[in-house]
Amino acid sequence: MKKLSTTLIYVLSSLSLLCCCFFGLGVLVALPSFLIANKKLKEAYEFPEEYDLDDVKAMKTAKTFALVALSINGVWFLYNLYSLATTDWDTFMDEINSQMEKYQQ
Repeated sequence: MKKLSTTLIYVLSSLSLLCCCFFGLGVLVALPSFLIANKKLKEAYEFPEEYDLDDVKAMKTAKTFALVALSINGVWFLYNLYSLATTDWDTFMDEINSQMEKYQQ
């Protein structure tokens, strides 16, 4: 029997949640983790006799976690894009400069 390893999916999804804080760029890590999990599940469904049922259930859970991470990152990314698109650039730069001055003190 083949083994479905969920470690990579969990690591990438967890990393994407950490990267979420940086403009929602965790999408770049969450999307591959979701696609990998989806591919592995399709393969397991295509040849069910080659995979253990517990491994398939674990991969379903990992895929769900990846989907949640992808959704959170996607919403945060879209929020940041909306914020940049609707805020006056001068206001945005003033806020960045004030935060930089606050940080330097």
